[in-house]
Amino acid sequence: MAVRTRVRGGCVVAGAAVLAVAVGSGPAAGADPWRPRPGSLYISDLPRTESWRAAPIARGWGDSYDECLERWPEGRPEVNVWHRDFTTAETAFAQQKVVVFASEAEAVAFAEVTRRNYAGCANRPQPPGVTATGFDHGVVDVEEGATLQGMHTFDAGAHDRPDFNYLWGVGRDGDTVTLVLWSSYWGEPPVAAWRNTLRTAVDKLY
Repeated sequence: MAVRTRVRGGCVVAGAAVLAVAVGSGPAAGADPWRPRPGSLYISDLPRTESWRAAPIARGWGDSYDECLERWPEGRPEVNVWHRDFTTAETAFAQQKVVVFASEAEAVAFAEVTRRNYAGCANRPQPPGVTATGFDHGVVDVEEGATLQGMHTFDAGAHDRPDFNYLWGVGRDGDTVTLVLWSSYWGEPPVAAWRNTLRTAVDKLY
């Protein structure tokens, strides 16, 4: 069962949150050669409650759409990082990021810091009138482990689209971490289906 945390805000949106731990290896990471790309999600791996379209897989971190990780840590790897965006006609957006680290220890550190940032997102200051509720959707048993966090925000002052839902999955296989992210302003979040998507994403890495 999901664990809830609730906070009412009155400050600045949490979009400028910064991961506090540098997990790359600085200049050395930038000098690393590109390795073969790990496996990634297909459209058919996403919940079928939506009609998805997908952009091509691209190198780099891509744009960060979610409110908790808008900026990334100093020293993060700039090679061996891939992303893919998934969209519906109007309501939902999803993204997978995959990053291969120089060592398993760096991957472990990055996965844990990222998980903690997602878990604490609802406790950060929100704009006036916005209520944030966080959810811990638990552990997904796959490879070295995966976790799924969620958040719902309600903007009492919004006349259009007052509700937003987010799901943030973090999974690891050895020295490789994948982030599997979803957001929508329409309907309930597909928690059970997204747990399956997260499991598939980690399984497909290698």
